[in-house]
This record gives sequence, structure tokens and C-alpha cells, in this order.
Amino acid sequence: MATGPSDVALTDLNTRLGAPVARAGAGSDAVDGVVPRLVVEPQTPANVGGTLAWATESGRTVIVRGGGTKIGWGPTPGPIDVLLSMRRMSGVEAHRHGDLTATVQAGTTLSAMNAVLAEHRQWLALDPPDPDTATIGGIVATNDSGPRRHWHGAPRDLIIGMTLARADGVMAHSGGIVVKNVAGYDLARLLTGSFGSLGVVVNATFKLAPRADASRTVAVTLAGPEQCGPYVAALVAQASMPTALELAAPPPAMLVRFESVETVAEQQALQAVTLAEQQGGRAVVLAGDDESHAWRAHDTRVFGTGQDGTILKIVTVPNEVSSTLTRITEAAQTNHLDYAVTGRAGLGVLNVLVQGATEARASFVTMLRDRFLPGQGSVVIRRADAELKSLVGVWGPIGDGLPIMREVKRRFDPTGTLNPGRGPAG
Repeated sequence: MATGPSDVALTDLNTRLGAPVARAGAGSDAVDGVVPRLVVEPQTPANVGGTLAWATESGRTVIVRGGGTKIGWGPTPGPIDVLLSMRRMSGVEAHRHGDLTATVQAGTTLSAMNAVLAEHRQWLALDPPDPDTATIGGIVATNDSGPRRHWHGAPRDLIIGMTLARADGVMAHSGGIVVKNVAGYDLARLLTGSFGSLGVVVNATFKLAPRADASRTVAVTLAGPEQCGPYVAALVAQASMPTALELAAPPPAMLVRFESVETVAEQQALQAVTLAEQQGGRAVVLAGDDESHAWRAHDTRVFGTGQDGTILKIVTVPNEVSSTLTRITEAAQTNHLDYAVTGRAGLGVLNVLVQGATEARASFVTMLRDRFLPGQGSVVIRRADAELKSLVGVWGPIGDGLPIMREVKRRFDPTGTLNPGRGPAG
């Protein structure tokens, strides 16, 4: 293992890569307070492969970074030999608008990609936090998504191909450039959500969606969290087709979005208002600037810039969303914490921001984890300080899949080069 960013190592790596893309790490490069010894900013796939081959051969570890929006996810790292920054690997390589697919380099931000696709009224139907900063590689590595996951799915549902760099530097290709691709192993979906622990995404190919002509959002105020489940069930029973079905608390409320042609979006929104009133709630239809403002406020409730506190991702079965929200409220009150919740009401995926003393936040996480039986839910820390991570751990119980995950990691990265200890269950 390397002991420091010696001039010899830096010169050796830049000579091997044939370009001055490596430099010594600085405080601004720190990950959870750990400053990397070297930072590499590759400009070509060959640079990526060469860096990984050099690191593996010399016994160095590598952490991958895109826009840095999710670099704090996962446990606090040990010493970082190489930080591999993918931001220079940017651009849309191909937009096959007739096939509704596109191939994009890993360092491209989501906003930049969709700006190119907009020329043909298409988009990559993902809306995670920080689209102006979050890169495609980081979104794929964490399988991150947003409210429209309800209709369009997560990155794992939209990716159809990938070029990846293995830990030994060899480039591998998975999938294809059209939706009807069935050849080979589905490595693209395997790498999606692997937190950079199996390989480095160089580019990815996605199926796209056309931009809708119109959008309407129904803002629903609920009398209590117990109304959430019946309201979602009523929407499903009426064959409503919202692209987003979002919960927010406190106080309990929902945003239901319909995107289609004008008449359909308006009709479905009015139907959602009627169903809310039948459930004892109140609702109003939003459009234009009012709609945009409502979604900006919703997005920043948990993920707002400069928000202090711990962010959790809670996953449960959809019919337990109401009871899970009640548990969150009880745990927050017991531990005297401020909290905010947003999430996919129809999918059982909730984001929770909690603010207060470290010990109280640790107790909050433990209480919620203890209330989920194995296989029925999970509580994962997305963002937290190092002290909290050391008290309760990031991932929580993993279950029976851990041996398989470890074996997959061993097959892809036998030397433990990539993101050591940072993936699921460490």
C-alpha cells in the first residue's frame, strides 16, 4: 500500500497515461474529511483504464467521483490512494432520436444531457436531486432517482447498455444501443447501484421518453397520515396514471402529477381532486408557475442546499407507507428531533431528514431499523457526519444476499481496488 503522494508515483502515473491528468490531492478533494493522495482527472477511456491498471498493479485503492453530490454516501473511507474524477469525461456521444435511445459519457450532468435531448423533445426520464451537478456516472452508480420514478422507473429500469472499466483496466461492453437487446449478461443493470465497487462507468446507453405536451399537479392536504394509503388505493382503482405520486410530511400532504396531452392531464387532475375530497382531504390543481414552485419547494424539503442533519432512505412495501410515516413521527418525537419526509407514496421509498443531537439521531435510526422485520424494509443512511456513521452504521441489516454480494465483488475486483468498504454492507 502506498504511503504518500510521492513525486515518483505522480510522475510514473502521468508518464504511463501519456498526459498530465494526475496531481496531488488537496483539501478540496477530501471525502468525509479524508484527503486523497492522488487525484486523476481522465479525459479518455484509455486514461481511465490506465489509471485502474496502475492502481491494481501497485496495490493502491481507488474511489470514483463524478459531480460529488453523492460522494458522502457510504461509510467514511480509510486512506484514499487515488480519487478518480470523471468530470472531464463529458458529452452526449449519440442521440438516436428515431429509436428513443442515447449514449452519454459518465461525467455528463443530467441537465446537460437533457438539454441536448430537448432538441427532439425527448429526455432521460430521471429527476434526482441536484440535476445541474449530478453526473450520469454517479446517478447510475447509486441508482438514484426522484418523484417521476413512480411512472418512468429508476436508472436500472432505463439503462440498456454500458461501457465500463474493470479494476484491472480492461474495458468491457454490456448491452446494446437499441431497446430490443437480449444478447449477453446484463452487466449494465448489475453495475447500476453498485456504488462504484465493481467497475467504473465510462458511458451508458438509455432508453428515452418523449416530452409531454402538458402537466398538471394536484396538491392534496390530508387530515392524517392514515389517509395516504386509501387515497393511493383510490387513485389506482380509478386507473389514474400519475407520473409522480409524492408524499410529504409534516403536515401530511401529497403532490400528484399528470403529464400527457392537455385534455388528459386536466381530466385526470380533476378526478384526483374528487378522490381526495371523498377521502376527507382537500385538493387544488396547479399549473404553470404555481406548479413549478410547488415542486421546487417539495424537492428542497429534504435535499435543500445547505440543509444540516442526517438524510435517510427508508424502503418499505407500499401498503405500509402510512404506518411507516406514523413510526417516523413517533421516533422523532421520542428523540426530540426535527424531521421532514418526502418520497414515493406508490412505491414505498421515503427520504427522511432529521436534525438534532448526534446521539438522538442514532437512537432514531436504531428505533426505525428495529421495527422492520427481515425482508420487510430497510433504513439506509444517505448523508451523515462521521460520528453518526460510526455509531449505527450506514447500511443496517443486509439479509441473506450478503454472501452473494461478496462473491460478486470478489469476481469483479479480486484485489479490492475499487471503493473498498464503501459498497452495500461494506
